[in-house]
Amino acid sequence: MPASLGACHALIGQLASAVEEQSSTIETLRQEKERIQAEFALLAQRMFARRSERYLNDPNQLKLDLGDDDNAADAAEGLAQAVEESGIVVKSHVRRPRKPRNESLPENLERYEVEADVPEDVRNCPEHGPRELIGYDTTETLEFEPPRLRVRVTKYPKYACPKDSTCGVASPERAVGLVEGDRYDTSVAAEIITAKYGYHVPVYRQQDLFAGSGWTPARSTLLNILTGAAFVIEPLVAHFKRAVLADDIIGTDDTRVTLILPETVPKPDPNDPTSKRAYEVLSKAIEEKRPSVNAHRWAYRGITVPLNVFDFTVSWHRDGPEIMLADFTGIVLGDCYSGYEGIALASDGRIQRASCAAHARRKFVDAKIAYPLESAVVMAKFRQLYDIEDQAKDFSPEARLELRQEAAAPVWAELEEWLDSESATGALPKSLLAKAAGYLRNQWDGLQTYLADGRVPIDNNDTEQLMKQVAIGRKNWLFVGSVDAGRRAADFLTLVSSAVRNDLDVWAYIKDVLDRLLAGETDYAALRPDAWAAAHPEAIREYRATERRDRADRKKARRATRR
Repeated sequence: MPASLGACHALIGQLASAVEEQSSTIETLRQEKERIQAEFALLAQRMFARRSERYLNDPNQLKLDLGDDDNAADAAEGLAQAVEESGIVVKSHVRRPRKPRNESLPENLERYEVEADVPEDVRNCPEHGPRELIGYDTTETLEFEPPRLRVRVTKYPKYACPKDSTCGVASPERAVGLVEGDRYDTSVAAEIITAKYGYHVPVYRQQDLFAGSGWTPARSTLLNILTGAAFVIEPLVAHFKRAVLADDIIGTDDTRVTLILPETVPKPDPNDPTSKRAYEVLSKAIEEKRPSVNAHRWAYRGITVPLNVFDFTVSWHRDGPEIMLADFTGIVLGDCYSGYEGIALASDGRIQRASCAAHARRKFVDAKIAYPLESAVVMAKFRQLYDIEDQAKDFSPEARLELRQEAAAPVWAELEEWLDSESATGALPKSLLAKAAGYLRNQWDGLQTYLADGRVPIDNNDTEQLMKQVAIGRKNWLFVGSVDAGRRAADFLTLVSSAVRNDLDVWAYIKDVLDRLLAGETDYAALRPDAWAAAHPEAIREYRATERRDRADRKKARRATRR
């Protein structure tokens, strides 16, 4: 030990500093350990647990009652006062009585009668002899037959001039078909398209289905029919794109698809702005001797126009949506993809970004494992916001906007206060809570967009649902064989998805569209699914609307009960 008192003080100071530094290191390591444990728990939950984002307070956790405190009561009172002052009539929810299930078979089905075999002991009374027939009891049994294929033989008369053989032979003009020779009817093409893009049945499985009906086509034959149909629908799909881009609010999302690399890459087409990017990406992948690349399928959903449009690009680069939105003016609703922000900044105010509240909330769903109390506060705020949207679901855009400004804007102000609180600013930078708070800050302006327009949804969930149509198919057909095939698939998805959105019989719609386009019809507006449905009410799947309404009613009842 030092002999002097000053040296002892200096040594004590050094030791205290070392202890403090070690304590700081230990605390940092502890926080890092907590972060790693939280991420591990999140990965385990995503891998093995339920993936629902529905949040309910866990009675086993430390109780944090967000429904009875003064702030929640004040918020509820403020919401009720805002609704009352705005003059908006909020319909009280009345649970509809459940209709008894109707098990009878539809009257439109073909029926035939058979008589049951009657044993002799039933026909004859053992004491008095033959019994008298007094009537019948009937039962109806549904039967299924495999699809029936038939060949239509069209006879084209040939006429010759009896007075002069040099006049030649006259015959009616041949009908225009999907493939040369008009060998396959549009009904066959409609079945292939509906099966692949509506029911997600790849071509090789369709080969087996057709074989069950007596025709075993080569897979190349089915693909040739698809190629012919894709050429026919090109102008109609182009009209769909123009109609969606004419809407001033569009939801968009994307998902990955595997693209098999070709042996050689064709030179860029100067008339096709996407071919340059495709040439660069595919050429680089071939040089790296990769078997495939991660291409992307994009969806663009009109908010007020009931159409869905799909696109295909060979990469996740922003040039895909940039080209698609080149002539668009309005609001683009999407996730935090940086390409959308770049497109909006380069548009000189022509395009405005709207962010998805469900994405922001989802970050706190992930963080609640490690930060249950802090996340619960934010998730309770999002619950209030969605309750407001639930009450305004049936309002006009103007009334919905008024309610949002009166009731939702104060909730967002409370969220902004939370972002400045110690809970948000004091979290470890790499923690899930800090990432969730950072996402909320970065997307703040976009998340506020819906407060200024009653037509803009609070989230992009409806557009994200379209990605299921790609994901389910991707599990079946696995990959895209070429760039052209990817573009054709996008066109087919555009037609099928739009028909499903309007509750149509997809096969009937596709067949009629092909028939009319082959006949030379150019009134594409009449071929839109919403217009076509008005002219063909028999092709509307009423049960879809009923199921959707019942599902919405159950959800509304749960929210009303919780409130």
